[in-house]
Amino acid sequence: MRHVKRVATAAAAASAVTLLAACGGAAAEGDGGKELTVVMWGGADQETPVSAGVQPWADAAGVTVKQDSPSDYAKFRAQVESGRVAWDVVEVEPNFAHTACTNGWAVKLDATTVDTSLVDPETVGECGAPLLEYAFTIGYNTEAFSVENHPRTWAEFFDTEQFPGKRGFWKYATGAMFEAALLADGVAPGELYPLDIDRAFRKLDTIKDEIVFYETGEQQQQLVASGEVPLIQAWNGRIFSAAQEGQPVANEWNEHLLSYDQVVIPNGSPNADLAQEWIAWYLENPKAQADYANAVAYGPVNDAALEFVEPDVLEELPGAPENAAKRAAVIDYGYWAEHYDAVSERLNEWAAR
Repeated sequence: MRHVKRVATAAAAASAVTLLAACGGAAAEGDGGKELTVVMWGGADQETPVSAGVQPWADAAGVTVKQDSPSDYAKFRAQVESGRVAWDVVEVEPNFAHTACTNGWAVKLDATTVDTSLVDPETVGECGAPLLEYAFTIGYNTEAFSVENHPRTWAEFFDTEQFPGKRGFWKYATGAMFEAALLADGVAPGELYPLDIDRAFRKLDTIKDEIVFYETGEQQQQLVASGEVPLIQAWNGRIFSAAQEGQPVANEWNEHLLSYDQVVIPNGSPNADLAQEWIAWYLENPKAQADYANAVAYGPVNDAALEFVEPDVLEELPGAPENAAKRAAVIDYGYWAEHYDAVSERLNEWAAR
């Protein structure tokens, strides 16, 4: 799957503005048609969910889908605060969805239209509906470690004597590094939050010399597949796709941490009602979610979709019953909405020392 993240560069933002201007903004005046402008992360991370999860609804409803990319939180806020909103549905991280809802930048989901009972309540916010699930797993190089002998817990992941080699982490505060460190240090899964960040950093200090940070999914795949970093905290879909390409990598599902993306509607969207209708359709449509999962190996949010997922893909999804039973926790993005900035600053300072 996806997960290039998450920060739009100035160049990317500029190109996004150009794209939106070229397609005439959100609801073009005078054409008499229904339009929905969808914003995601761009590239394949946008092409697949739009083709599988938006376009079928649009075709049936007579709606023209327009696109912009990438999701940009500063731009989202600026549109809302200026009263010039050109976006209708935006894929975001749940901590931003929480912040946007609290600050009135996003529209609350309409319970009379959107049935959120179809999905895990831990993945739903007042303003955010889940688009996909993914997991932070222990990814490993199968030439360095065998299926029989590789770390199966975060405590073993941190054990550089029994399992020597570099460790890879995503250099991103919400990348589950701190959750993994606390699990490795003996914190019970049900007692993770609120995170003891001091304790997590002390645990990370024990392997700091072995840590290699990655910033993109491509870097993650290259590091673990080459053996340069034989153990990595991975996005499950990236490991799956690399394995499908013949690379010597695999996911260990024990103690994985569940994450997810949400979609939100900017406050002031000219097509907010249509956006609510699409969100309702998506949550209710397991086939569309399965088509998305089959293409990218990131999980559907409605369990009814699992029966439509191809067997080789299903076994690599966090919602597969065997994998779900091995879950340590769901990332608490309410916590991260409150603490993201402070922990990010501390992480950057720690990494630079």
